[in-house]
Amino acid sequence: MFELKPLSKDGIEGALAKAERYRLLNEPGEAESICLDVLEVDPEDQRARIGLLLALSDQVADAAGAGARAEKLAAELEGEYDRLYYGGLVAERRGKAHLHRGGVMTPHGAYEWLTEALTFFDRAGRIRPPGNDDAILRWNACVRVLRQHPHLQPGAGAPEEPQFLE
Repeated sequence: MFELKPLSKDGIEGALAKAERYRLLNEPGEAESICLDVLEVDPEDQRARIGLLLALSDQVADAAGAGARAEKLAAELEGEYDRLYYGGLVAERRGKAHLHRGGVMTPHGAYEWLTEALTFFDRAGRIRPPGNDDAILRWNACVRVLRQHPHLQPGAGAPEEPQFLE
């Protein structure tokens, strides 16, 4: 069996830039591979962890287990804001994947993922750095999806809708 070759520490910056380009080219599998290579050299590199999380969340609709892996990575990020923001991003993408997949459980599943994302974005928005409105942008995107798909409804026992408070 072939063995993986390790990156040099000096190659990390270029590798992370390449991973981002692959994501932008809609090749999340390539970006995932690069981020895994970086994490082999530096397991604590937050940029690689976030890049891997984003690459996995790009694959939520297609790759089994990608959403759960991305969710786990989000929970392990340094900094409460990053954990909340990226946790919301993963939930949002899972909700949208559920919506596009269709099926009898779509109205409940997509709604629950999207409202979970809203909860994350609300909490992130409360502690966001000055000038960083990313959580608000994502909140608004989720609200628009819910408005565009009024058939999405909570399942039995679902919590109340979160309200973004400042």
